[in-house]
Amino acid sequence: MLNKRSVFALGFQHVLAMYAGSMIVPLIIGGSLKLNDTQMAYLIAADMFTCGIATLLQVIGTRFVGIRLPVVLGCTFTAVGPIVAIGHTANLPTIFGSIVIAGILVFLLAPVFGRLLKFFPPIVTGSVVTIIGLSLIPVAMNDAAGGQGSPDFGQSHNLILALGTLVLIIVLNRFFKGFLRSISVLVGLIAGTIAGYAMGLVNFSSVTSASWVNIVHPLYFGRPQFNIAAIITMFIVCVVSMVESTGVYYALSKITEKPIEDKDIVKGLRAEGIAIVLGGLFNTFPYTTFSQNVGLVSMTRVKNRSVVVAAGCILLVLGLLPKVAALVTVIPSAVLGGAMIAMFGMVVAYGMNMLGKVDLRSNENLLIIACSISIGLGSAVVPQMFEHLPNTVNMLLQSGIVPGTLTAVLMNLFLNHFGSAQASEALRDEKVA
Repeated sequence: MLNKRSVFALGFQHVLAMYAGSMIVPLIIGGSLKLNDTQMAYLIAADMFTCGIATLLQVIGTRFVGIRLPVVLGCTFTAVGPIVAIGHTANLPTIFGSIVIAGILVFLLAPVFGRLLKFFPPIVTGSVVTIIGLSLIPVAMNDAAGGQGSPDFGQSHNLILALGTLVLIIVLNRFFKGFLRSISVLVGLIAGTIAGYAMGLVNFSSVTSASWVNIVHPLYFGRPQFNIAAIITMFIVCVVSMVESTGVYYALSKITEKPIEDKDIVKGLRAEGIAIVLGGLFNTFPYTTFSQNVGLVSMTRVKNRSVVVAAGCILLVLGLLPKVAALVTVIPSAVLGGAMIAMFGMVVAYGMNMLGKVDLRSNENLLIIACSISIGLGSAVVPQMFEHLPNTVNMLLQSGIVPGTLTAVLMNLFLNHFGSAQASEALRDEKVA
């Protein structure tokens, strides 16, 4: 039986394990959309607060909502590219409007999600996650050079900071195991910021001017606005997150030795839908189950839900402390860039790992991967190719995730379902040869 101190300490460990991964999402998006220090501090505080609510909703649960496993929710990386694209094409209220509607759709479609899974096999989800990771690499490289448009872009001190942060993260992953390895990105960000301070690149004015306590309130950036292209884009992001979360639920079920049924998956996805809606209302971003915390549960062998309840409460409290949120905004862009190279590279690697489950002897599968990644990445890297199309279509296509996903889904249906007999015959012939 765990005492209160142990529960708090283990809960705080869960917060540390997910902190860098979750906080870096609003940092990247806010930086890309040129938000000021006050807006950035709110964005981060609101994110922590909503992470706490979402985690408690999922862990404590009710009869109809919540998986009731030791899961921690945080902002999903898969939303970064699409959100930045929507923000550049439209505005912040359109981003949050699309998140609210996508969350409602996730909640409503949770009971029928099992029927949709056949449209998102590993060849589709793996291609989409790979596209997302690859399209984010330019964001990381721009920040590593000092931030796009900054007067010291590409100067040696930025490159040294970025490289030092990246090397430290790699070293921690190579020579350490357990908890320190799980917070390697957080350690890299802290060490990089200290080095940046020594180089005169850190300004604490945003921290000193921030208040100690502030209540996060809904619709900070105004009433949500709704755009069909933005909603479709965000819903596809959420569907990918639903697929990933389902996998995490099953993994946790094995770790905790608690069998789950289809109805439990539905309750978990409903809670995720509510969390996404809350993200839109509190002006943060879509939420998903964090896999790094699953690793922590497996490593510590502490399966008690009270530990994650403590983590949710800690996140709630941190979200009410603007000075803590403002402290995160002082991290130099080059340090963020160094960390993002590793993190976004891991997104690519995770996508490739998913594609590793696909039969790559099939020419049809190779063609699906080739075309979907090429079209998705090309759309994200060269968005100006759509600038003469109507604004709605432009927004829908330029993030890369929508054209890439549609290409993967439609080609998979055409080549592996409608033409499944021919594909099977070709594979048999190949084996005979």
